[in-house]
Formats: sequence, C-alpha cells, structure tokens
Amino acid sequence: MNLDWPSLATLAATALSWAGIWTLRKRGVHFTFIALFALAIGVPIGLVAGEHVQAINPIGLIYINVLLATVAPLILVAIVTSILGLGGLDKLRSIGLRSVFWLMLSNALAVVLALGLAFLFQPGKGIHRELGGISTDAIQGQVQTFSQVVVGFFPVNVVQDFSANNIIPIIVMAVTLSVAYLAVAEKEPLKVKPFRDGMEALKLVVFKVVSYVIRLTPYAIVALTAHMVGSSTDLGGDFKSLIGLLVLVWGACVIHAYLINGVILEVFANVPMVAFFRKIFPAQLTAFTTQSSIGTLPVTTGQLTRKVGVHSEIAHFTAPLGATIGMPGCAGIWPIMIAVWGINAYGLQYSLADYAVLAFLGVTVSIGVAGVPGAATVSAATVMAAAGLPLEFVAATIPIGVIADMARTSTNVTAAAVSATVVARQTGLLDDEIFHGRAEFVDEQPRARPRPVAMPPVYPRPLDVAPEPTRELVGAR
Repeated sequence: MNLDWPSLATLAATALSWAGIWTLRKRGVHFTFIALFALAIGVPIGLVAGEHVQAINPIGLIYINVLLATVAPLILVAIVTSILGLGGLDKLRSIGLRSVFWLMLSNALAVVLALGLAFLFQPGKGIHRELGGISTDAIQGQVQTFSQVVVGFFPVNVVQDFSANNIIPIIVMAVTLSVAYLAVAEKEPLKVKPFRDGMEALKLVVFKVVSYVIRLTPYAIVALTAHMVGSSTDLGGDFKSLIGLLVLVWGACVIHAYLINGVILEVFANVPMVAFFRKIFPAQLTAFTTQSSIGTLPVTTGQLTRKVGVHSEIAHFTAPLGATIGMPGCAGIWPIMIAVWGINAYGLQYSLADYAVLAFLGVTVSIGVAGVPGAATVSAATVMAAAGLPLEFVAATIPIGVIADMARTSTNVTAAAVSATVVARQTGLLDDEIFHGRAEFVDEQPRARPRPVAMPPVYPRPLDVAPEPTRELVGAR
C-alpha cells in the first residue's frame, strides 16, 4: 500500500469523522444514531476515495480481528454460566430443542420465500450464458459434504477450534462441561463450587473486555463502509442481470428480516415488532458492516439482555447457536437465489421435484455454516454440489457477493435474535419490564429504576400537644 496524497486525504477524512463520533459520544447521543452517522459518513468517503480506500482497510480488519478474538471466550463462559444457572438438565433440554426448532424454521421460511420470489421475477432469464466460461477451481475446494459438516461438530483439538472460532465445537465443549458440572454438583456440590465461582468471575472479566471492543464499533463502521463502497465498483459482465439478482436478494432479506420475523414476534412472542427492531438495530448495523454473525455476537447478546429483556441463559445460548444453525440469509436465501438465477441464465432444465430437493438441501446445509464473511459462498457451493448444479453459478455471482453479504448477515443476526426472544417467551424468561423500559438490566439481574413514592399526608399537630421526642438511630439513612 502506497501512501500517496489521495490515500493520505482518505486517512485524514476518516480521522475527521472519528472526531465527530467522539464529539457525539461526549454529548451523550444514543449509540444507534452514532452508528448511523458513521455509516452515512463512510459512504461518501468510499465514493470519493475509490481504490484509495485500501489506506483505511487495515483499520476495519483490525477491528474485525479484535472482535472475533472475543467470540470464543465469550461463547464458552456465557453458555457455561448460563447452563449452570439453570439448575437441571430438563431445562437445558427444553431450551436446546426449542432453539434449534425456531432457528431451523426461520431458515425453512427463508427458502420458501426465496423460491417464491425467484419463480415470480425469474432472475437470469434471457442472458444466455454458456458453461465453461468461468474457472471454479477456487470454489471446488470449499465444497463440504454433509458427513464432513456433521463430523466437524465434534472437537478434535480444543485450541484449534478456539483459534478458528468453530462455534459448534465450542458449544459442544461448553455444554459438555456444564452437564458434567451439574451431574457432579448433585452429589458433591462443595467440591465443584470453585469451578462455578471461577467461571462467574471469568465471565465478568470477558464481558468487560467485550464492552471495550463494542465502544470502538462506530469508528470501525466508517472504515468498513468506506472500504466496501470504494472497492465494490467492478461488477463484471452481465451487469444488469447481476444487479437484478442483487436487488432481489436484498428484497428477500428485508422481507424475511422485518415482515416474517415481525409476524413471528407478534404471534409467538407477543412482542411489538417496531419496538423490538429499534432495540436490536445496533446488532443489525454491526452485522451489516462487519459481515460476520459471529463477530456481531457481543452486540447481539448485549441488546437482547439489556434492551429486549431476554434472560442471559437464553441470549447466550440461542444467539451463538444462531450464528451457525439456521442462517436464513447465507444458507437459505442466497443459495436458492443463485441456483434459480443460474438455471435461467444457463438454460438448464429443472423439474419441480428437483426444486423440492433443492429446497430440502437449502434447509439441511444451514446446519454448521460458519457465521463469518464468505460463509455464504461455502454454503452455496455445498448446495450446488449436492443438487448436481454447476459450481460456475457461484463463481459468476462472486462480484456482487460483498454487497449481498451485508443484507444476508443482517438477516442472519435478526433471525437469531427473534428466535432467542421467542424461546425466552415460551420458557417464561422474557422480562417485559426491561423491554418496556420500566426496569434496567444490571449485573445479570433486572433492577427497577427508582420511582417517586407517594408520601402520606402530613397533618399539623394541635398546638396544645407537645411533639414526641425523636431519637436518631445509628447508621439510619
């Protein structure tokens, strides 16, 4: 990277925007509005800078690396301490099964939605592409069989899984530790009490570290947004067809994130959708800019517990699970849209039975998809290979992948948050007082805000009655 004058000007504009963010924070502006300001200021910086946004690309990469570094310890301590607080295996079984059901249902609805919109608008129709024009060597190596996905659920090297942020193995480790603790605690609670106390102490420290990282989010949003805008100008050939597919994917993501999830919230959680989406907007925006469901987890769980009122044992179990199971944006909408676009663009014959198999694969492949940038390419390649479709479909749509990933990731995070809220409502662990702002989430326990207390009326004493002597108590307030 050469620091020429345009690159230095880009760095200066970014630094100036940071000064504005710092000023807004000092004035007590809400985090959501600061993040929106960061997003808005990043767009013109990217448009003006163009290819010179590479000068600020390391800033965004550093933030993502730091954010991802908190994920593995956060998930481990959050799940372990949450399960230890359940007090029994029956409750764990109930929460786990409900979480998987709602996450998988969310992806199934995304697959149906994607098929419906694709049949209605027929993306790729009439452009007459020919197979063999694009190399698929890079994508071929990313294809995973279903058996590989299942085997990958179980850890081989704990350190390696932590370093790679392999969420399912980390969850398996956390659940195994927790179940073992509960089994021992039933017989010898005093011997394992230090383990529980140590995990609680570690959780406080990890959560504090996460809070430091989250404070950096608006500053990183400027760099991430500018880089995406400045580096996403070459869409390759068949411009109109790819743009049409991109618009359709974004439309499907918006419909799923807000309409379908809104209905689920209203019907199954009795939660007003507009208020809910306002509360989780910081998580959606973080997902939009970082393109990482896993990296967004600290923000997602924080908004769920502190703003929505989801109990920590649900938020810290279902949301991490939703970063690798379900994934309606990356594993539902995107592979189906690519498949239909490719079938139309390359003029392949595909029957209704074939589409039914494609839909089934779209649901099952969502198990174990990593919530990191580029995961949609892996899931799409896996679906194409399993359905017998050319991997060239995926390679042809790579130019719009970065822009599509913003909407896909935001949809994934929204679905995970909604699933956690529904599970919390069904298990009686959703605090409406916190949701409606009548209580605050403090130190893992809701604490009501102080309210004025009505005092009994004070009547004047008769003049001929002497007042009783008062006696001050030591330590009284």
